[in-house]
Amino acid sequence: MTVCGYAARPVSVVVQDDERWLAALRAREDGALAELRALLLRAARFELRRRGVPARELDDLVEEAADDAMVAILRKLDAFRGDSRFTTWAYKFALLEAAVKARRRAWRDREVPLEDTRPAPGPTPHERLEERELPDAVRTALGSLTDRQRTVFTALALNEVPIDVLAERMGTTRGALYKSLHDARRALRVQLGGQYGL
Repeated sequence: MTVCGYAARPVSVVVQDDERWLAALRAREDGALAELRALLLRAARFELRRRGVPARELDDLVEEAADDAMVAILRKLDAFRGDSRFTTWAYKFALLEAAVKARRRAWRDREVPLEDTRPAPGPTPHERLEERELPDAVRTALGSLTDRQRTVFTALALNEVPIDVLAERMGTTRGALYKSLHDARRALRVQLGGQYGL
């Protein structure tokens, strides 16, 4: 039987391949590490080219993404559940790391706005009506946030700064920023009674 022009491999062969990969990588066999690195380099190069990274920066970012993906995979070998082939699972790590590198590169020379910097055009009649109806509770709700919550909420929710970039600039982790954003949204929902869709 063929699938997309390739001979379909029996499930037992795929499972054996996955078990071979896991055993070889757990033993840190040079051949398996080299084969995995080659796979990660191809994946990272594909993703970074797809994202339009210039040729002069491509090789360095490919190397960095592959290195970071390798470290993550070796640390998470026990998390592999076999829902996909091992090589597919590993490939995704390289794609993710390459995407992170591309986002950081795109924001490298840009200022990260931590305050709402959107211009305020003259209000339309509808906006003037909304302004009159806007309860003081909104201002109170924003004022009830901690400085960190307000900073994170403004950067991520209002100014659409990528979370990877903000984490790097603030010297923290994505998880810590997600927690601050979640706490800010929860506090605003409580203050506003959930009526503004935050």
